[in-house]
Amino acid sequence: MGHKCFISFKKEDADYRKAVIELLGKENYIDKSLDRIIESEDGDYIMQVIREDYLRDSTVTIFLIGTHSSENEGTDLFGRDKNYFIKRELQGSLFNGKGNTRNGILGVVLPNMYDSIFKGTYHCTKCNGNHNHVAINDNTVIREFSANYYCEPHDGCAWQDKDRYCVLVKWSDFKNSPGTYIDEAFEKRNADVVGRISIKNLR
Repeated sequence: MGHKCFISFKKEDADYRKAVIELLGKENYIDKSLDRIIESEDGDYIMQVIREDYLRDSTVTIFLIGTHSSENEGTDLFGRDKNYFIKRELQGSLFNGKGNTRNGILGVVLPNMYDSIFKGTYHCTKCNGNHNHVAINDNTVIREFSANYYCEPHDGCAWQDKDRYCVLVKWSDFKNSPGTYIDEAFEKRNADVVGRISIKNLR
């Protein structure tokens, strides 16, 4: 493996973060999380600060997808997105700026989200084949992930690996072979499919 990983997570999933660190070893992760609002109207500046102060040296971002990791989590008492920090961490991970390249993005679906995301297969009337139904949308993840998992445009009647920037895996599979999926996400950094979410219009 040998890739430095940044872990993006909600506090409710802190036990899984701890388990990831144990799997990776302390030398393979960045022990930081975005913990402050960066006051600026300049999107590039915000992203550069996140890269330099939080994501420095990381090449893969692991996004732990739990029950509180969706676009529809709502706002806090200050009217700010409850997932503000995860959004910024993923935006910073997708930022190709001065002195850095974008990170690979690996979404790890935690067990309490299996049934919400993995919906089995469906029959396709276009190709007469069967495809996996994976519900990656505003109800399950944030847009920074979903737009880079179901990238537009794409070829054919369903998305293939070459049509995705983000990599997705169940927790049970990840914990059995973390290096396999981290390597896959790392290789996506130079893929033709790149981050589709604009970081110029920060939300």
